[in-house]
Amino acid sequence: MFNEKTPADQTAGTDGDSLARPAAPATAITAAVKGPEGKETPITETSLRGTSARETGMDRIRIIGGTPLHGVIPISGAKNAALPLMAAGLLTDETLVLERVPGLADIKTMTAMLEHLGAGVVSVPGPNGDRALEITTPTLTETTAPYDLVRKMRASVLVLGPVLARTGVAEVSLPGGCAIGNRPVDLHLKAFEALGATISLEGGYIRATAEGGLTGGRIVFPMVSVGATENALMAAALAKGESTIVNAAREPEIVDLARCLKAMGAEISGEGTGTITVTGVERLHGATHRVTADRIEAGTYAMAASITGGELTLTGIEAEPIAAVITKLSEAGVEVTEVEDGLHVRNRNGRIGGVDVMTEPFPGFPTDLQAQFMTLMAVSKGAAMITETIFENRFMHVPELCRMGANITVHHASALVRGVERLKGAPVMATDLRASVSLVLAGLAAEGETIVNRVYHLDRGYERIEEKLSACGATVERLTD
Repeated sequence: MFNEKTPADQTAGTDGDSLARPAAPATAITAAVKGPEGKETPITETSLRGTSARETGMDRIRIIGGTPLHGVIPISGAKNAALPLMAAGLLTDETLVLERVPGLADIKTMTAMLEHLGAGVVSVPGPNGDRALEITTPTLTETTAPYDLVRKMRASVLVLGPVLARTGVAEVSLPGGCAIGNRPVDLHLKAFEALGATISLEGGYIRATAEGGLTGGRIVFPMVSVGATENALMAAALAKGESTIVNAAREPEIVDLARCLKAMGAEISGEGTGTITVTGVERLHGATHRVTADRIEAGTYAMAASITGGELTLTGIEAEPIAAVITKLSEAGVEVTEVEDGLHVRNRNGRIGGVDVMTEPFPGFPTDLQAQFMTLMAVSKGAAMITETIFENRFMHVPELCRMGANITVHHASALVRGVERLKGAPVMATDLRASVSLVLAGLAAEGETIVNRVYHLDRGYERIEEKLSACGATVERLTD
């Protein structure tokens, strides 16, 4: 997949789970479009490269539970930050170097997308033993993001803003990705319209045009959307004049993207707040940027320590990005302390207590950790109410947890979890990225053997998860048919 300068590709192959939130009616997209002008794009050799057994869903994870985890886990670069950063490489004809890029299936998919559009993507050794990507796009040789690539990952829509800003025209297939509800792209389209673009939709393709280029404007999001904020930020960076993004997402991944764009010469202020101001520049230049740590991976491993009654040090992560998670873990009886270059997590009381959680946009409790926290609550003392406010239909892991002995009742957007003393190992099926890792956590805590099927979801978001868990004492292995 990558043009290598190293002997072998180190990728382990695994969301834009946080691309957009909460779901608006699908008809909102139709209302935003204006006319028929779509075209079909053939499947190219580039789009098919890199398909492996892991991407076909044939692999399974086998876990023998009951062992407390002890050790050190290095936290990888955030996939949800790396994907928009890779798309930002399309904004300049110079080289953008991204350090600490995780080796995941979604990174491979985005690489194939960038190569299809005309970018050169080279994988090189990075500092601290991690991996870096060099992205160079002297010219965009293609302005259409085809269905064959976009269907694999919703975050593919993030190329729409950079391509439109640089060429004045862009065409992107409607996105695919995890089946966790209706996540429309109408907020992205309204943002581009506010910058002077004309939007049309036909044959499953979004077409955006801006004759003479984009112009600054006022973008007001009716609801918080990470993906739409990212797309608007990248498009506005090359628009003529000043743009204001109101009700912008405040996630650390937004701040990371803004930092990278500013290193490339963009004029941005207000990132991390609800209002971002962008003064467009004529061109951006190359830069070197280190991808922020994956706060979702860190939260997941913190819960792994908690659910197994273990003790882990998570390196490369700070407390601030997961402050809401630390608060809830502390309420449950888990001790989280800051140490040099990371966090130390310890289950100080054995079986943890039940704690209610409601998912919210940052700085609230992240939806991407809801399934993991529910699994933790499944073995708590007492009960917990888990309320999902970001995505509908994000409780698909509940039936699988119940197969392992969990006592969970779902009512609309809330799930009542009554803790049980111990889960029992069982064969289970992953339905999406975060649900898959919640089943891994359940398997770590369960009595006996757990087999997690359809782990291609897992490979989209967790780098070397079997290796990291095994190094801390877990009995876990990948089975390939």
